[in-house]
Amino acid sequence: MTAYSAMTAEARKAEYAVLTKEFERLKGLGLNLNMARGKPGKEQLDLVSDMTYSLMDRPENFMSGNIDVRNYGEMSGLPAAKELFAEILGCKAEQVFVGGNASLQLMYDTISKAYTHGLLHSERPWCREETVKWLCPAPGYDRHFKITESFGFEMITIPMTADGPDMDAVEEAVKDPAVKGIWCVPKYSNPDGIIYSDETVRRMAGLKPAAPDFTIMWDNAYCVHEFEGEYVEFPDIISACAEAGSPDMVFEFASTSKITLPGAGIACFATSMENLYYMEKLLTIQIISFDKVNQQRHVLFLKNKENVLKLMKKHAAIMAPKFHAVLDALETEIKPAGIAEWCSPKGGYFVSLNAMPGTAKRTLALCKEAGVTMTGAGATFPYGKDPQDSNIRIAPSLPPVAELEQAIAVFCTCLKMAALEKLGV
Repeated sequence: MTAYSAMTAEARKAEYAVLTKEFERLKGLGLNLNMARGKPGKEQLDLVSDMTYSLMDRPENFMSGNIDVRNYGEMSGLPAAKELFAEILGCKAEQVFVGGNASLQLMYDTISKAYTHGLLHSERPWCREETVKWLCPAPGYDRHFKITESFGFEMITIPMTADGPDMDAVEEAVKDPAVKGIWCVPKYSNPDGIIYSDETVRRMAGLKPAAPDFTIMWDNAYCVHEFEGEYVEFPDIISACAEAGSPDMVFEFASTSKITLPGAGIACFATSMENLYYMEKLLTIQIISFDKVNQQRHVLFLKNKENVLKLMKKHAAIMAPKFHAVLDALETEIKPAGIAEWCSPKGGYFVSLNAMPGTAKRTLALCKEAGVTMTGAGATFPYGKDPQDSNIRIAPSLPPVAELEQAIAVFCTCLKMAALEKLGV
């Protein structure tokens, strides 16, 4: 295939006619396929569903040491659950706070507490600041952006590079005392699948922001989520910040959402002891304790990091063929046309594609018309506005491979139609 930009007008018109016919055929199939969110598929959920039924069937399993997990208490989580997360993240157990099933809830609570009460080093609650600014590496995670947008923060886009956020831009931005924090997904970033380089982690930990309560929100959602190759060790941001003289600057978040059950997992944040005590005091007012029965269930099922990594190999065996279905189709159908670039991640849950500028919305509108739902155009940027109308997040995890192959065939057809329309047909 000749690259679309090199085709004659007549050739582009002929190609568009072929694609239009194929598009009508695909529409006629009556598809209803979803690649909108990074949800685990049924096969992955079936891997771990036994834990729901079989682990709490003996009275002794309700005891974690001398703690009865059915009762009140242990506000910051079962010690055994803290130890499990600490081993996975590489931090200390006493730095871990274990909550309910959603790390997003803990992230929201952290921002909310900063807004209403301030953080440990805040001069005043953020609601009393004239302006609160927040750094948003983009493409990034739309739910992060929605949190800071909901509190009225001014969001500042930081470009992503192959090594993580553009640290020159970050270091310049934090000179403004109104800049209060940054979102980070440091390993297999959402959606690009980038692993922050050691240099990026070092520079992040070494930031000297003007705001005394500047906070790194370190969402380590995919810390053990390789689907190709061996597990990649990753630096501990908490000790890195402490070594750089800013032990209270970071909150790290993780969960078992894509290890066990998204709707019934456990989540945590890890931070300095001083931050943890401060946050626990505020959280105690809103909840007496989180679900320790579920924390115990996860401790009994997952046991330790070694066992978690064995389980993740089983997830990888399910995930890898789905990602290859997407990447192989893009390589075959899109690369020769020269109309997009994309990442080829080794872990995480997404493929990030940059289409010809001005074609993302049109591509996804065509996909929807043909029965394929994807993450909305612009969602990976603050305020939902992609200045290039280019980035598209592909989430291959939920559909079975056969359905995924249908969905990506629709996507490729629509992407090519949108590109030809942009070039003029």
